[in-house]
Amino acid sequence: MDNEFLLQFFTYDHLPERLQLVSKPFGQLAETIVAVLPRNPERTTALRKLLEAKDCAVRALVAE
Repeated sequence: MDNEFLLQFFTYDHLPERLQLVSKPFGQLAETIVAVLPRNPERTTALRKLLEAKDCAVRALVAE
């Protein structure tokens, strides 16, 4: 797989199980994006926006 710096921010194994349930699909999608799309500014933007969405989803669960 392509060495993509942003993938490190999509790891979820270290999270409690309830947060993994929210974070895991984002991590899987990030890995798919890196595997399928060519490396270019648009892919980077897609990953950055996905990371922002993942962070919001995890915070929404924590803020219950």
